[in-house]
Formats: sequence, structure tokens, C-alpha cells
Amino acid sequence: MTSLYAIARKGVLPLYAFVLPGIALIVLFNYIPMLGLQIAFKDYSFRDGIWGSSWIGWQNFEEFAASTDFWRATGNTLLLTLLRLLFVFPTTILVALLINEVRAMRFKRFVQSFSYLPHFISWIVVIGFLDAFLSIDGGGANSLLRTFGIEPIAFMGSEGWFRPIFVLSSMWKEIGWGTILYLAAIAGINPVLYEAAVMDGAGRFAQMRYITLPSLVPIISIVLILTVPSLLSVGIDQIYAMINPANIGVAEVIDTYVLRMGIGQAQYSQTTAIGLVMSVIATILLLLSNAISKRIGGEGIW
Repeated sequence: MTSLYAIARKGVLPLYAFVLPGIALIVLFNYIPMLGLQIAFKDYSFRDGIWGSSWIGWQNFEEFAASTDFWRATGNTLLLTLLRLLFVFPTTILVALLINEVRAMRFKRFVQSFSYLPHFISWIVVIGFLDAFLSIDGGGANSLLRTFGIEPIAFMGSEGWFRPIFVLSSMWKEIGWGTILYLAAIAGINPVLYEAAVMDGAGRFAQMRYITLPSLVPIISIVLILTVPSLLSVGIDQIYAMINPANIGVAEVIDTYVLRMGIGQAQYSQTTAIGLVMSVIATILLLLSNAISKRIGGEGIW
């Protein structure tokens, strides 16, 4: 009560009231549903409900751990996420550095706006365009191959082409949006540093290497810390639109496996157990990445 009285006297109580709806939404949609996690340890049925279903201990965890499909989906998830981390993440930083070097302001604004636009296009629409462009019958890519006497390729139905298409489409759609944080951080760099570098004879590349890039290290560390826990979640919106019976061997990830087992086969208890394990692992990865980042570079999210 004393702390509330002190807050009220400072006149900031109305400001705290602004966050109450957000807190209420978090409690309502994030914390209260966690009561349903108990079905991971139960043989859940609609008839008995969450509270009436019988307890079966670790059986659901043992069943999905023994499933070869689950481990295949886990391997695909890790591989696709690592590919995105290796190609999309550094490319975003590179594009931000290149945009920053554009001196014609009108052209710079055009490039920024043009690179942001794909982010606002639904993955369903993007994959629809890709499917039409890469189609064997009438697709632009295969029409070009036929012109050079090359046999058409079933790009969207090929296991070998799935990963390159996944990475390139991710890069095209999200690379511009990902530069926003880095461009904002670059805008906050003290211009005196660049002036001193020019006086010392540093060129544009040297300024980028010794001033701009080191100044981005804190924000890069934070983004990387927040990215690491998502190693077990590639993004169902993109994968689900791309997956088909021909490429399911390399395309199925944990999210689509959970969807297939949970909604398709009504294995609610088992998929809840999978989600619980993935959440625990993601939390551990977050804590580890934050601790490593603070130890190496002194930067973390707390």
C-alpha cells in the first residue's frame, strides 16, 4: 500500500493504468491457458475434459520420443533454422550497411521502402506466386529452361530444391524488414566519430569496418540472443504453404508435425507434451545465449 501511495503521489499512476489492459491480455491468453499443460501427463479425451482425464505420467513423452517421424521433423527444423541463421541473418546486416552508404536520400528512401514491402505480403500469396513461377507447366522458370534445351524441373515437388527455395524466399521477404533495427542503431552513432575518421584519412569502407560495424555489435548480440530460442520453430506459415507429399521428407518440421498429429490425428496429449518440451528447451537456449553473450561481449537482454 505504501508503494501504491508513493506512485500516486508522483502522478504516474495514470501511466501505470495504460499497461493494465496489456497485462490483462497476457494473463488471459498466456498464463491461464498454461493450466491446460497438465494434459501432457494425461490420457486426454473430450468426454472427460482436462480435469477429468486420467493421469498416465510420462507415457506421452515416451511415445513421441520413440517416433522416427518426430526426430525427422526435429532434424529438419534445426537444419532449416541454421540455414536461415547462416544466410538471412548476416545478409540483413550487410544490406543495412549498404543502405546506410547510399548518399542520395531519395534513392535511399526508395530502396528502404521497396525492401520493406515484401514483409507485408502473406506467405500464402508469396508461395502462390512461387508455385506459379516454378510450375512445370507454364511456369516462367521452366519455360526459360526449355529455351536452353534443359528438361523442366519440379522445383516445388523436389526435396533437393526445397531448402534453397526456403532460404531464398525467406531472404527476399524478410531481409528489408530486418534492417530496421540496424538502420536505427546506425542513425544513433555519433557523427563525430566519422568526422575524426575522415580527418585521419579513413575511406568509406574503413569507416564501415571500424566505426559502423563495431557500433552495431550490441544490437546484433540482442537480436542473436532472441533468435537462438527460435531454433526449434522455423515458422509454420511459410513451411505449411510449401509442404507437399513429394517433399515432406525434408519439409516437415516440428510445427507441422504437431499440427498433423494434434489436429489431423487428435493426439492432443502427445502434441501438448511436445510443445512443453520445446518450450523448456527454448527457455534454456535463451538463458544460455544471454549468459554467453554477456560473458563474451558484455551485452545481454538483462
